[in-house]
Amino acid sequence: MAAHTDPEQHEFLMEVFSGHGNIEQYKPWRALSRDADGQLTCPPPGNNYVPECWHAGEIICQRCASAGESAQECEDRAIEARANHVAAGVAGHLTVPGASVADWLDVGQCRDCYMPAYNYRPTGSAQYALAIRNFDDQDNPKRFRFGLIGSSDVHSARAGNGYKEIHRSRNADANLSLMGPPAMINDAEPVAQSRPVSEVPAASNYFERFSSFFGAGGLVAAHSSGRDRHSIWDALNRKEVYATSGDRILLWFDLVDGELTYPMGSDVSLNKAPEFKVRAMGAFEQKPGCPSDALSALGEERLDYLCGGECYHPGDARKRIDRIEVVRITPQNSADESVDGLVQDPWRVIPCDDQGQGCELSFSDPQYPELGRDAVYYVRAIQAPSPTINGTNLRCEFDEQGQCIAVNPCSFASGVSQDEDCQAPASERAWSSPIFVDYGG
Repeated sequence: MAAHTDPEQHEFLMEVFSGHGNIEQYKPWRALSRDADGQLTCPPPGNNYVPECWHAGEIICQRCASAGESAQECEDRAIEARANHVAAGVAGHLTVPGASVADWLDVGQCRDCYMPAYNYRPTGSAQYALAIRNFDDQDNPKRFRFGLIGSSDVHSARAGNGYKEIHRSRNADANLSLMGPPAMINDAEPVAQSRPVSEVPAASNYFERFSSFFGAGGLVAAHSSGRDRHSIWDALNRKEVYATSGDRILLWFDLVDGELTYPMGSDVSLNKAPEFKVRAMGAFEQKPGCPSDALSALGEERLDYLCGGECYHPGDARKRIDRIEVVRITPQNSADESVDGLVQDPWRVIPCDDQGQGCELSFSDPQYPELGRDAVYYVRAIQAPSPTINGTNLRCEFDEQGQCIAVNPCSFASGVSQDEDCQAPASERAWSSPIFVDYGG
């Protein structure tokens, strides 16, 4: 999910964002940390997250112990391995000789996020950006006020194909997994010593592994007054926009103050409890093939080339909205205020009694006047689970404690057929743009 921001925020934004993929969620840990001298270092595991650099040390330590070395020697090698991994950046996996895709398990991913990004970057998330301020000017601290969109395409320029979760090889950049041998994977002998950066082959991301994280593409949704370019741009500019994971979910999120209604993207000043209204409808269930007007206009051969003969072809029934999740963020009041605790996700979860017509509900925040500080609210409309390309990413096998003990990557380079869509149940969703409520007024 991407962030839509005003031009004057761009420079500040570039100082914060450092990741790709689903950048919504903030978690109180870092993909990398800095020591007292400002040097990058590898942090220990956090709740539901293990940094890849940390796991590099674990692999080397286990090999070292198996080779009969002392505990202290193995710990020293683990520390060295983590430092080498950090120094190598996106080629960090190549500092562990002979490590296979399976050796890395599900490290580097947010384990309790919806279809997380490959090698997650928590401080690059929209939530983190909404929680921080720049206090260089104490009288006028800077703060993000952006909208949320979910636009994406693939390297073959197929944009937003999530209306049908099929044709993974066409719609989800899955063919990138074939860019593995020989430069992109680690084919060295699995020795018990990390490889320094100077000996690491030129390489980039682990294509064979991250092909399990490609989806069929998100969509931008805009509340516009028309379908012309000006109307759509106007909706984007006022941030009355939202993101979807690919399904064409309908979503409205408003703050209601007496007879006044403020839509998503609005800035409001209040000193009383804000009241909100949410309305959501699931995407239409799709019929197979293409509608007759598409067939008559383009013909079967052209449609097969464009979309594999499977067009957007809605039926009459809609998918069910399961629940509405509300996220509340209270931006920093001072430069030294920790971001931990400022992001409440979810702050509230409200079940939907969707009988095919979507759901409509209201809620308020009675704590807001007591907090006496600015707040940001946005909602997620969550559909009932449905088959989704790469719905469980690396397809982990879990033990009784819920830990991933084996993976089955959906990679052509690992022997998965190009016809395999690697579907698994996932709850597709829509994310509203925030409503920014400033204390006062």
